[in-house]
Amino acid sequence: MNDMTPDGYTTEDGRKIGAVVMEMRNITLRFGGVVAIQDISFDIREGEIRAIIGPNGAGKSSMLNVISGFYHPQEGEVWYKGAKRPTMKPYEVAQQGIARTFQNIALFEGMTVLDNVMTGRIRQMNAGLLSQAIWKGKAEREEVENREVVEKIIDFLEIQHIRKTPVGRLPYGLKKRVELARALAAEPSILLLDEPMAGMNVEEKEDMSRFILDVNDEFGTTIALIEHDMGVVMDLSDRVVVMDYGKKIGDGSPDEVRQNQAVIDAYLGVAHD
Repeated sequence: MNDMTPDGYTTEDGRKIGAVVMEMRNITLRFGGVVAIQDISFDIREGEIRAIIGPNGAGKSSMLNVISGFYHPQEGEVWYKGAKRPTMKPYEVAQQGIARTFQNIALFEGMTVLDNVMTGRIRQMNAGLLSQAIWKGKAEREEVENREVVEKIIDFLEIQHIRKTPVGRLPYGLKKRVELARALAAEPSILLLDEPMAGMNVEEKEDMSRFILDVNDEFGTTIALIEHDMGVVMDLSDRVVVMDYGKKIGDGSPDEVRQNQAVIDAYLGVAHD
């Protein structure tokens, strides 16, 4: 990437990355006597793909849960769009335009793909109970508008052929794609992906990588992801922050992180003092 400025930077492939949209400032998270995250700071810039990596137990998912409002740090601040974010519940964070997928798939197994993706539009459904009951006026207009958005996402992720299939009947790789579709249905400005390729075979990983790049490119969605496959991380990411034992040990471009001795030691299992 080119030199970074307050207004952003340009990637090697010519993509324009904008200013900082989210900052984690000196975040510390404890569970009783266990320190899951210790004094970590990093930022996420508009339009970039930002990876959070590290060995098992490094605190990556805990950090994603802080960003999405599931966990509240004992110390530090989360800044979003230039303002300090107060303590929020997950649904309030979602209302700010932040959506996520989960490490363990969280779909409604008995519902169809279409209905699962429609649940991502709940934030856009404002019709009153009476209007919904008789399905007239505002409720009908909302349903049509939301269906149009969902159908476009289903086409975009190439899952038209399973749109009426109950999710419980789908193979694992397609379930992960449906979960991505549901998150995209919320039209997020920041998309959080918790191990989007865990458990996938090579072909499924290639498909998911392509879709992540397309989401970032065509929708302009800022993406923060956790992923264990280092080949995928280095290919997809604009910048990478590395965690180990709850601490930040690296932060920079994929090439910079790849050459960081502390990162090499962590992934090679070098003994810690």
